Amino acid sequence: MSLGSVITAIVTPFDDELRVDEAAFLGLFRHLIDHGSDGIVVCGTTGEAPTLSDEEHLRLIELACAERPAGATVIASTGSNNTAHACEMTARATELGADAVLSVTPYYNRPNRRGLVRHFTEIARATDKPVVLYNVPSRIGLSLTHDLLAELAQVENIDYVKQADNAALAQIDGLGLYAGNDDGFATALDLGGLGGILVASHLVGPQMRRMVDEPERRAEIDASLKPLYAALSTTTNPIPVKAALNLVGHRVGGVRLPLVDADEAELAAIRKGLQEVGLA
Repeated sequence: MSLGSVITAIVTPFDDELRVDEAAFLGLFRHLIDHGSDGIVVCGTTGEAPTLSDEEHLRLIELACAERPAGATVIASTGSNNTAHACEMTARATELGADAVLSVTPYYNRPNRRGLVRHFTEIARATDKPVVLYNVPSRIGLSLTHDLLAELAQVENIDYVKQADNAALAQIDGLGLYAGNDDGFATALDLGGLGGILVASHLVGPQMRRMVDEPERRAEIDASLKPLYAALSTTTNPIPVKAALNLVGHRVGGVRLPLVDADEAELAAIRKGLQEVGLA
């Protein structure tokens, strides 16, 4: 089973007081589905989950599940470095109707291999929906190795991996492969992966859809989007993508501390990236 090929890790729009803007969230969700996305990851890092309360987090999952457009997939990000909390959020997201859950490698406390296996096994037991493992060593300082992923693939309900280490992109028996970085999307598809959990698809969803549908032009399209990938890496995600969305007319507001809005130099780089792909 595929959860889709182009999955957008949706930002969480805020109003001028940095309160969650539910109407803007749903409007952006619909826009994404109309412009190439098969579904969304809600309340991931791009959605500023670290600064959302559990109430806000679960409300966004509830909204997404209740209001999703026909055929759209909702993947709820419910990971934590506290296994009990991750299991609780996973169970709640399942009750709310999520199609799958995304669970990140535990950060900061950095468990050993036995701890990692038990952590993800407990999360998988908290749901009857597919679990997407999220390997992102640049944020965690710990990587899920290929042999550990193969072991975790044997756990019931662990069905996919979001691989955000481009150097480690590979097919693992028993796990559907999703790229975790925009600039790894083409590679994952070339490897026979299912697609990507992406950020640039907020802005160039149709082009990223064409990378799936037109494999003979995949490399060409990917190369044309590299200036945008670079612009969206100007500073910490999701600062650049929220700035870019605001620049092109999607009102998503600012970011919550400890993140800060893009400064003038960063905005100039973001504008340049948008111009180079014909968006400004």
